[in-house]
Amino acid sequence: MRRVLVLGGGFAGVEAAIYLRKQEIEVTLVSDRDYFYIYPTSIWIPTGEVTREDVSVPLDKLAMKHGFQLIVDPVSQFDAKAKKVTLASGRVLEGYTYIIAALGQDKIQHKGMEHTLSICGKPEEATALYEQLDALILKDNGKIAMGFGGNPKDSSAVRGGPAFELLFNVHNYLKKKGVRENFELTFFAPMPKPGQKMGEKALVMMDSMFERLNIHKKVGSKITAFVSDGIAFEDGSKIESDLTMFISAGTGHGILRESGLPLSDAGFVVTNEYNEIEGFEGIYAIGDSASLMGPEWRAKQGHVAEVMAKNVAYNIAMKLQNIASKQSYMEHLNILCVMDTGNGAAFVYRDNKGGKMIPMPVVGHWMKKGWGWYCRNSKLGRIPRIPGM
Repeated sequence: MRRVLVLGGGFAGVEAAIYLRKQEIEVTLVSDRDYFYIYPTSIWIPTGEVTREDVSVPLDKLAMKHGFQLIVDPVSQFDAKAKKVTLASGRVLEGYTYIIAALGQDKIQHKGMEHTLSICGKPEEATALYEQLDALILKDNGKIAMGFGGNPKDSSAVRGGPAFELLFNVHNYLKKKGVRENFELTFFAPMPKPGQKMGEKALVMMDSMFERLNIHKKVGSKITAFVSDGIAFEDGSKIESDLTMFISAGTGHGILRESGLPLSDAGFVVTNEYNEIEGFEGIYAIGDSASLMGPEWRAKQGHVAEVMAKNVAYNIAMKLQNIASKQSYMEHLNILCVMDTGNGAAFVYRDNKGGKMIPMPVVGHWMKKGWGWYCRNSKLGRIPRIPGM
């Protein structure tokens, strides 16, 4: 039997392993942590609605349910031409017919990043945000700044939605505690129109929400440094902050930068629409590791990563049977999310025809909660998968 090695235990890697097993293909998944982390629902960790355990699924349970082999050991080196992977323990993996790189991405580093925490960084940072926010509430006042950065070399590597979600959730959390008037909330981003990918109508709605919720906004100026008490900008201004949450834009993963694979200017692996890599037979890159094709508004999202994973599983299965059939991710390119606000949500959708943002008071919050429950339990095989999800 031909064997497949999947590098990475996130949305792309786990989905690839599950769907390869559905094709009865032998799979080994390598991950640097022993759990699958549901990032979209981690936005409620800082406000105490959920814990890290609530948004984590043990990988050994997934491996047992779906029948793939699991190795919890970070990748330290990947020689793509030789199809050889070295792990942090020194263990060497080779002899695999196919290798799927789903290692995610690294984050662009800014001066003073140690003074920030990210909701899209290491899972431990979400817990630290909860602890620091709780400490500020005990003081009964403070200044909180939340924002995200950009990557001039790749617009798809910007992840801004969770910053908006966490900001609105913190607003509502402080309001429930009866201390909102004692806190100054500020959103910041270096681009003039953060969130523009959602469409012009969505931008107008976001500005209206900021004004109505008394959230200050600082946009259009490059971040020069994060400091212990705030953020400094190129225009000479500064936001004072007791707690800074910052989602840095993505850049290519360090392991893949040294792999010998062809890379984009931003360091992501260059593939075709089938996630194949020219000159590297049997090697694929999916999810955040891959350079995303498509229009300027495209964005690296979990549902696109999962489409890539399913397609690659199908394409490998077809190749093993000598069937000339392939599936592309291009027709599935869109921006799709339920942007939670703590007391409701907004349905966001964008494709080539434009974007829309539809408010969903109250019910939207529970819809996103329901999606988190569905994500966890469907992956564990406790409930059926909904077609297309």
